[in-house]
Amino acid sequence: MEMPDYATYDGLGLAELVRKRAVTPAELVEAAIERIERHNPTLNAVVYKGYDDARARARGELPDGPFRGVPFLIKDLGMPVSGWPRSHGSKFARGVVDSEDGGLTRRYRQAGVVPLGKTNTPEYGITGTTESAALGPCRNPWNPNHIAGGSSGGAASAVAAGIVPLAHASDGLGSIRIPAACCGLVGLKVTRDRNPNMPDGFDYALGNVVDHVVTRTVRDSAAMLDATGYPEPGSPYPAPPKDRPYVEEIAKSPGRLRIAWSSETPSGRPVEPEIQAALERTAALLKGLGHEVIEKGLGIDYRALFASRGPAAAANFAAGMARLIDLVGREPEEGELEPLTWATLKAGRRQTGADVMRSLQETRMLNRRTLAFFEDIDVYLSPVLGTPVPEIGFIDPVNLEPREVNRRQGRAFPFTPPFNFSGQPSLSLPLETDADGLPIGMMFTARYADEATLFRLAAQLEKEAPWKDRRPKVWG
Repeated sequence: MEMPDYATYDGLGLAELVRKRAVTPAELVEAAIERIERHNPTLNAVVYKGYDDARARARGELPDGPFRGVPFLIKDLGMPVSGWPRSHGSKFARGVVDSEDGGLTRRYRQAGVVPLGKTNTPEYGITGTTESAALGPCRNPWNPNHIAGGSSGGAASAVAAGIVPLAHASDGLGSIRIPAACCGLVGLKVTRDRNPNMPDGFDYALGNVVDHVVTRTVRDSAAMLDATGYPEPGSPYPAPPKDRPYVEEIAKSPGRLRIAWSSETPSGRPVEPEIQAALERTAALLKGLGHEVIEKGLGIDYRALFASRGPAAAANFAAGMARLIDLVGREPEEGELEPLTWATLKAGRRQTGADVMRSLQETRMLNRRTLAFFEDIDVYLSPVLGTPVPEIGFIDPVNLEPREVNRRQGRAFPFTPPFNFSGQPSLSLPLETDADGLPIGMMFTARYADEATLFRLAAQLEKEAPWKDRRPKVWG
């Protein structure tokens, strides 16, 4: 195989070449390393290079998983890799090195991938842009003056640029879907606990955070979830089982779905005209495919929902920081945390046990309203972003006041959080582009545990409105 062709294959395509012995895992690793070295000075997507580990692993015996020999990147947040540092995007955590793989890392290895580095993330994954004092801004391959999204910005930037065909990502308030939308990728936030947190996950923000991957094709997302998304022995909250492998679902017709769509935002502020127009075109496309399409918003009390989650989320962050402080051996010093991180930590430490329990109770009751919406709706469609992809610096957690950071985030990323709270699967697809050629992601959300419907619909849309031949400025 001529190495210039490497970036045109998705992960399953590269694995098929390995099975046919048209290429070796070692050659694929070298192709990925070459692209990191060529593109990373522009993108700042990869922040730790584990080349020696990757080369050794590629030369050895690899599990016969669906992605055998495929280069892979892991987000530098909450995902232990034996012998590798884990900075959480923070100056305070520099020097922390994990002694063993985390549970999901082991599952990725069993899928056959070859991890070769870690990707950029904002400090503790707090913002929807990947710009930190510790690691610097990650840039968008479509236009490096614009953000790659967050908190899985490094993963999305690397996949969009053709460095690797898929990469680990995680989502707590939109951190898979936002970067997928910014970078023109497939980004699925899976059902709560579909990919188990394993013993090292500490319930990931009380169930809000999930792990999966960002990909360029629907089938790569489906195949990786088949490989990793099975119950953990002893898990107290396993996700309901699937009916069949997701790679089989994508070959099935979605049937005639009842799809609601809306640009309703928590603040009531209308989305930018380009985003509204893209949403309306997507609704028309779905109607043309035979689905029942109605304009209908969630109709939930967004203000009450977001307020209900605040105390528990802040306290959970403080608890996570306490574990990290134990690991580092001291409290963070001035200048080691960004302003928004300090504000979140202080707020978390002020919460009482009663505050946290009331927060959890209120959120649970309000989530019922979100879930009830889907009693007669199969899929809910909205944009991922309310604006075109922002420029680097518009949401600047290093230099802006925390209140202003959150105000700008609310304007840019209004749609994703409710489905982290409710635990539902929610998917960004790169169906549209704006006048400047930047991607516009459309978000599809299904009933709890119903990834199958999303995969069937995504495969239909990938066929009818294909995106695989679009190429960013920084590519391959």
